Amino acid sequence: MGMTVSLFCKSANSIKPIKDTAVFINIFDGKTFNGWKADTSVWHIENKCFVGEVTPSKQIQTNSFLIYTKSQAGDFEFKAQFIISKGGNSGVNYRSEEIASIPYALKGYQADIDGENVYTGQNYEERGRGFLAMRGQNATINNSKDPFIIKPIANSDSLKSKIKVDDWNEIYLIVKGNNMKHFINGVLMSETTDKDSLHKKLSGLIGLQVHVSKEMKVAYKNIQIKITKR
Repeated sequence: MGMTVSLFCKSANSIKPIKDTAVFINIFDGKTFNGWKADTSVWHIENKCFVGEVTPSKQIQTNSFLIYTKSQAGDFEFKAQFIISKGGNSGVNYRSEEIASIPYALKGYQADIDGENVYTGQNYEERGRGFLAMRGQNATINNSKDPFIIKPIANSDSLKSKIKVDDWNEIYLIVKGNNMKHFINGVLMSETTDKDSLHKKLSGLIGLQVHVSKEMKVAYKNIQIKITKR
């Protein structure tokens, strides 16, 4: 699929709120699934990377998440490096909850990532309200009956040019109160302020997605989080 993970990967059960860490801490040891759970027929560890993969002979019926199990995050900053195959679809879920009837499924906010970079950087609510803020948008959500208030950040195509293809990118999230900012390679891609009292979430699980696909591969490394005080 035009992606050789081994060339790049050379670095680093009760659910409780994460305490204020003040600094970034590593939440992946690069060797084991300690602190994480996943369908290991979909996810494996290769050269200090989490790698999620779907092949023609190894299909999935629902989106499958690698879920961080040690704690839940409310206000936080998150960063990781990722590389994804051209046809791949992934993302970082946060403030999410598990779906009891579906193994390794999450519902919640998602910083979207795809190999074609059509959606990379947007805010999408998995199994929820769908598209919240597209790349290039600053969206304010009042309630489910009102239209979103959209202000431009920048042109979506100009932001797309900041995202590398067939190479490593850095995703960086700043999540505080009801405000969520998604950055790729240090550039703000989307911002969402969720004022919907019925649907907004202020804490929850973090997870990495492999989307239902004919064939795809995604890798994540250097996964870090910093818990901030509200």
